[in-house]
Amino acid sequence: MERSAGPCQPWTPLMCVEIPINEASVAITGDMLMVATEVLWAKSGRQFDTCTTTLRPCREDCWGGSWPFFDRWNEWGRTWPYPYNWNGQWFNLGCGGCPGTCTCTMLEKVKLPFPVTNVVEVKVDGTPLISGSYLVYDYDTLLRVDGAQWPLCNDLNKKDSEVGTWSVTVETGTEVPALGRLAVGELFAELTLACIGDDACKLPSPVQQIVRQGVSLTFLDPNEVFADGKLGLFNCDLFISTFNPAGIQDRARAYDVDGPRTRRMTWPP
Repeated sequence: MERSAGPCQPWTPLMCVEIPINEASVAITGDMLMVATEVLWAKSGRQFDTCTTTLRPCREDCWGGSWPFFDRWNEWGRTWPYPYNWNGQWFNLGCGGCPGTCTCTMLEKVKLPFPVTNVVEVKVDGTPLISGSYLVYDYDTLLRVDGAQWPLCNDLNKKDSEVGTWSVTVETGTEVPALGRLAVGELFAELTLACIGDDACKLPSPVQQIVRQGVSLTFLDPNEVFADGKLGLFNCDLFISTFNPAGIQDRARAYDVDGPRTRRMTWPP
């Protein structure tokens, strides 16, 4: 998956405090939850997020495009791969899939973005396949296990609801841990309280000292708190320290420039 400008959706909060319900708080809760999510997503190194996307795979088989020779290969009784020279070009003949390191048979498989956490739907010729006809291995390999093959062609000129197409709708990414949900609940509550002007808000304030009736109160300097990559809230800072102690800006990625490619349907949404 390419780098995103922000999280795909708000994190589900675990709430330890109750937000005062009034007209103002109800109107801003959705926005404040997304703001809290964006802050903690960035502070934790942009490593926790799940996104739902529809992919249009293009089949790449092991034999270099020599599928018309399958019948002759099968008659010869050869085991995969078998070299064959045709019109001065050598091919490794195959039978519709790629071999696996743990199996002695061909596998009908397609590579997906890592990591896949859930397969929402697989459609072939516009019709959803039953969930038992495919499996996911290693978080990025979709195997067909009903004895059929993945389609040889995927007509990208058509919508995936039409004949001659196929698509895979998946959820990718890393799920938010429980501590992250607790942290986003805390920050969400404090942002909401700050927005409605509630005195119970615990977020660091620019005010450094207040003297009332002879009593002096000194507050944390928010500039010092934020400079250390923290927020001045216990659960939030515990989450950041636990999952991003080195303060990385983004999660690590590895790119295979020679690997298989999929086609993502980006419009219409």
